[in-house]
Amino acid sequence: MNHHTFTALADPHRFQIVELLRERPHSVGEIADRLGLRQPQTSKHLRVLTDAGLVHMEPQANRRIAHLRPTPFRDLDDWLTRYRPLWEERMDRLDDYLRTLPPEDPSPDPTEPGGSP
Repeated sequence: MNHHTFTALADPHRFQIVELLRERPHSVGEIADRLGLRQPQTSKHLRVLTDAGLVHMEPQANRRIAHLRPTPFRDLDDWLTRYRPLWEERMDRLDDYLRTLPPEDPSPDPTEPGGSP
């Protein structure tokens, strides 16, 4: 895994394409139609995903079918897994700290009798 993975997934349209391809492989035209993109724009996004190694394009007659490659996503999951204990520990410490704080008094409601306007 390298920074190209993150760069490719950082674009919202490319992220949507990956989410769409999780369902099943799609042709370039299907992706364009489903996401409301023009075909040239879709092809450019698919090129970035292909260059990052996330997608494989398979020619089928006069269409090109996009498939997700599983290995980069396993690599990404492995990378994130290494950070999971760090963030869980930090969240646990934050939770412990928040439990030490006294309960917050609700501010008076100005519409209630005795509330400040």
